[in-house]
Amino acid sequence: MFKKLDFLFFGWIINRYYPKYYRPKYGYKRYYILFFHYLIPQKLFRLNPKVKWPVHFTSKVHCPEKISKGILCDPGDNLNNYIQANNGIVFGSNIELGPGVAIISSNHESNNLRKHIKGKPITIGNNVWVGANSTVLPEVSIGNNVIIGANSLVNKDIPSNSIAVGNPCKVIKQKEPYTEKFSETVFNKKTPTRFDSFLGFKK
Repeated sequence: MFKKLDFLFFGWIINRYYPKYYRPKYGYKRYYILFFHYLIPQKLFRLNPKVKWPVHFTSKVHCPEKISKGILCDPGDNLNNYIQANNGIVFGSNIELGPGVAIISSNHESNNLRKHIKGKPITIGNNVWVGANSTVLPEVSIGNNVIIGANSLVNKDIPSNSIAVGNPCKVIKQKEPYTEKFSETVFNKKTPTRFDSFLGFKK
């Protein structure tokens, strides 16, 4: 009953102000927590105000207009995340970032700290977990179905179906296939048709 009341009073507000927020309707974050811990700081106190998904007030997202993302993915929604997308970041679907994760798409020039070095976007595939206090550096590509261990420094590409850890981050073993099914998940709102294949809907 409480879950339904929570959605009734706060869910519609969250859906309205976060057009790129797609999560299970019930059982993820409570909507009143999203309202008070995310929406109020973002919209009222202007912390990450241009981001169209929830960002925790302790986190920072630079250049959100250069971020593309799937569903079940809200970069910056955990504690103390730093997302810098000067060169662009492409996130897949079903990505979780642990607390303290930094994703940095461009470095400063060594002889002029006011300028950033241009480069290709960072890409992160589907079904990826990046452990706490890890850092992903510019131009890196992380495949599908990957776990990055805590406190890792990802400075080179990580292939799909891998578990990788360390500084520098290295693959230590192959990862078993991702088994969670989403086709019967009830989302907080209708998901775009471009995600039907990921969700396992038959055409």
